[in-house]
Amino acid sequence: MALLLRSLQKSRISPFLSSRTLISLVQCKSLLPRNITTSTAKSPFRSNILRIIRNEIEYQSDYAPPHQPETEFKSFSVEDCPGEQCIVMKGKFGDEETIKMEATMFDGFMTVPRTGLDASGHDVRLHISLLVDISKLDGSEEMEFLCSVWPNRIEIQKLYKLRRNKITGQPYMGPSFGSLKYDFQTAIREFLRVRGIDAELCFFLHEYMMNKDRIELIQWLRKLNSFISK
Repeated sequence: MALLLRSLQKSRISPFLSSRTLISLVQCKSLLPRNITTSTAKSPFRSNILRIIRNEIEYQSDYAPPHQPETEFKSFSVEDCPGEQCIVMKGKFGDEETIKMEATMFDGFMTVPRTGLDASGHDVRLHISLLVDISKLDGSEEMEFLCSVWPNRIEIQKLYKLRRNKITGQPYMGPSFGSLKYDFQTAIREFLRVRGIDAELCFFLHEYMMNKDRIELIQWLRKLNSFISK
């Protein structure tokens, strides 16, 4: 856990509470005498908690302060979902297709060996899940892609072909994308690339989610502060 916290801090992404805050909370609690009553301990302990939270809000606001989220990326509109772990992007391709994408905040990671002069140890690469829906304007047919978004690439996990106006008990959802022939995979990747689902989108989503992570953290701390203050 300590390794993950250090790695996340190096990548300029703060977890919900920094290790500095967690240590302070533990130290604060340890200073209370064991035989002190709840009624006498509540006020000073709550004051210490509030002080720690407010210090954390100030720290997070000063360290890489968040900026106003983008509302557009290329031809896509970007809709933030405040207080939630996702965003929605919408756009069109030509006169016949609509594109809707739902992206999560960081929901996983992988470690990779460092390269270059400082080749010792590992770096953390954060993962975003992306659901891409491409449908005809009349809504009758739709293709759905479940993707993994890494900082420099998009990996397609599953590809679904859906018919919205036809109800079936258990539709066949197709094989794993990685099991398809290489030429077929290449063609599908190109299909997405010309519609704007490419490496530039990867970079945008990771930058956006880093900023959203800071916004949500500060808002969460303020709500916590408000609750404890009452």
